[in-house]
Amino acid sequence: MANISAKDVAALRAKTGIGMMECKKALVEADGDMDKAITILREKGELKAQSKMATRIAADGIVDILKDGDTTAIIEVNTETDFVAKNESFKEFVKGLLKAIVKNNPADVDALLASEYDSEFTVDAKLKEMIFKIGEKISIRRFAVAHGVTSTYIHGMGSIGVIVCFDTDCADKDGFAEFAKNIALQVGAYATPYLDRESVPESVIASEKEILMAQIANDPANSKKPQNIIEKMVMGRIGKFYENNCLLDMAYVKEDSISVAKYVEQTAKELGGSIKITGYYRFEKGEGIQKKEEDFAAEIEKLTNQSK
Repeated sequence: MANISAKDVAALRAKTGIGMMECKKALVEADGDMDKAITILREKGELKAQSKMATRIAADGIVDILKDGDTTAIIEVNTETDFVAKNESFKEFVKGLLKAIVKNNPADVDALLASEYDSEFTVDAKLKEMIFKIGEKISIRRFAVAHGVTSTYIHGMGSIGVIVCFDTDCADKDGFAEFAKNIALQVGAYATPYLDRESVPESVIASEKEILMAQIANDPANSKKPQNIIEKMVMGRIGKFYENNCLLDMAYVKEDSISVAKYVEQTAKELGGSIKITGYYRFEKGEGIQKKEEDFAAEIEKLTNQSK
């Protein structure tokens, strides 16, 4: 059996970023062969990664954005805790994912996992290595890519990320960058599901009208009003629905006496050109993921019973 020195263990740890005890075990198993020990760690890492993926919930993490020329990419990568989300090696991993997206143009997350992360790893292999190193489940949840003129915004340490896309001939004019940033801030501040009225599915409006009609029918003060008056009331409330759910109909966050559409119109006029918001992406970390709630009393009782 090879004599495994502390220097050997430290060297393997420096190469892999994996804990001292894991490195020592791998070197012992590899009889001191550094390359074989790295292979063993990767193989074990894959098994460990698969186990964590199957049993744990990753609802924290980070949203990040990369602009490269006329391509802008946004990604959400989830972790189990915010502690890991703040880890520098994790943040560098996420930036590497964005570079891989821009370079490889994958169609979806599965295609991203199969694509090249760097000269040594696929994205899937690098992900598994990160899970093994960090000791938490990490999952690549979603990404999107935009082309052309965009504005971006990241809130806080990556809790919310925004890309807004524009069709404009004003991008190089003084004042456009500030305007575009303001629109990105607006999208970041409000989780608005639709760009404009035309984007709202007819089925959503039909359902909203049914709810409003039922509300009026159950209201003694309004239920006996003439049908034409009731229909006007419904259409007025539908207008409020648009204001609350469509970006262009919303009140502009920095001047609530005008809508976002009016702000766009005024800015285009001031800059002497045309501006149109064509779409946007808004990712909020952990959005819609049910976090696991720990029952500490039950856990203590379980441990107590096990010790009896």
